[in-house]
Amino acid sequence: MVRVVVSDPESGKAYQIEPDESSVGRLMGLQIGQSFEGDIVGLSGYQLLVTGGTDKDGFPMRSDVRGPGRKRIVLSKGPGYKPREEGMRRRKLLRGRTVSQDIAQLNVKVTERGEKDIQEILGPKPTS
Repeated sequence: MVRVVVSDPESGKAYQIEPDESSVGRLMGLQIGQSFEGDIVGLSGYQLLVTGGTDKDGFPMRSDVRGPGRKRIVLSKGPGYKPREEGMRRRKLLRGRTVSQDIAQLNVKVTERGEKDIQEILGPKPTS
């Protein structure tokens, strides 16, 4: 089951949504940086942008890794690795940029707003 975390840059709040099984299939194949209609997750009128996510085992998605699978890449910064010293590099296992069945959490942000406020649609419980 995919959990979608919607971040609202204007209010600074994030909302967790668990879409139903029929709409989860429409999220498959999207890549980091692609936009989609908010009605897939119950936010009609909204436009959402995929910013990242994690798979079922906690490996983060990374925008420069092609495909939906896990790959070992050498990192010096960025999502998935925080070096302790400058110039330090490490080979890490990360998830590709394409949304697949293995994704447990998908992070998105609002790019275009709908008529109603997100709190009116989802209720008053933000995650942050």
